Amino acid sequence: MSASRHKAASSRKKKITVVAILTAALVLGGGTSAFAWWTSQGSGTGAASAGTATPFTIAAVTPTGPALSPGSTQTVTFTVHNPSTGPQYLTNLVVTVASAGGVAWGTAATCSANDYTVGAVTFTPGDMAGSATQTGSVVITMKDSSTSQDGCKNASVPLYFVAS
Repeated sequence: MSASRHKAASSRKKKITVVAILTAALVLGGGTSAFAWWTSQGSGTGAASAGTATPFTIAAVTPTGPALSPGSTQTVTFTVHNPSTGPQYLTNLVVTVASAGGVAWGTAATCSANDYTVGAVTFTPGDMAGSATQTGSVVITMKDSSTSQDGCKNASVPLYFVAS
């Protein structure tokens, strides 16, 4: 092959190679490609579930101080427990001299809730984490009336706690 033919063939190969590279670049690079899309709308529903309140549990601990007699006091310590797995807000605690369920209390020997006063309840209001317990206290006083209170001797004075 002559030098001029060889040069022409080589030049043609270079042109074919350049055209092939440009073609590949356009195809792969999307040089003249077009894009289109559809628009759409939709809706759906879902739900989340909320828990429910679980009643606090309250337990009195052994009272401190001398046995109650006219004019004396005892401090009763108690615990408030949140049995829920989530936090609950403890707003208030009310303590009364009453039987279970808040039923009025009195003994057959003429001793009743009227012979006692319940002092201020000490506790920490606020969020209680799930399974948390806190301690509080209340002072119980036996009134000193102008009549015999013998009916209250050795009485076990029930306390009823209500938490909210």
